[in-house]
Amino acid sequence: MTDLLAGLQEAWVRQAPLFLSGLWITLQLLVVSTAIGLVLAVPVALARVSPRRVLSVPATAYAYLFRGTPLLVQIFIIYYGLPQFDAVRGSVLWPLLRDPMPCALLAFSLNMSAYTGEVIRGGILAVPAGEREAAMAVGMPRGLMLRRIILPRALRIALPALSNEVVLQLKATSLASTVTLIDLTGVGRRLAAKTYTTEGLFVAGAIYIALTFLVARGFRLLESRFAAFQRP
Repeated sequence: MTDLLAGLQEAWVRQAPLFLSGLWITLQLLVVSTAIGLVLAVPVALARVSPRRVLSVPATAYAYLFRGTPLLVQIFIIYYGLPQFDAVRGSVLWPLLRDPMPCALLAFSLNMSAYTGEVIRGGILAVPAGEREAAMAVGMPRGLMLRRIILPRALRIALPALSNEVVLQLKATSLASTVTLIDLTGVGRRLAAKTYTTEGLFVAGAIYIALTFLVARGFRLLESRFAAFQRP
């Protein structure tokens, strides 16, 4: 164990700039895709609970499509599959879709929105009926009721599940290395291939553990804050 820790410390000191560069890419993937995914998840969730089939059916199909297929397949389709179409190569989006970073962000964001959309949908359905009835009793319009009553309450209810989704998203960013992005996993894989040792992968794993702890701790603090706010 002592030899392993010494080897990890040496690998970190020797390759710190590479790991920091990979960490920066991992954090970009996590933060940007999570933010976009959460923004997209709200309309997906609202469409899923809508009584109008013209909204609920496409939203349900979207959720099942991205939740029912592996994320790696989605990344490959976006990065390797879309460029095969002339319409894509001739579109204004081609300067973005020909680079791995925007493609990875697109795949992660769409996948995240499908999963978190289901989480938020569950939160919406769990909002107590009495709160809805109270808002309707004072004549609050539906749009205002969604913004001020239902969505804030649903997000608080769904917060523990959302924290799990963010942690899963953090670990899913490791798939970005399959499309030539040198994130934490990419750095670990390159060092392993270069040195024929696994020390780089151990260092990358340790950094992932630290990031997971920070994300979980941050959500725990949010949950505590909301619980204190709701306490009489």
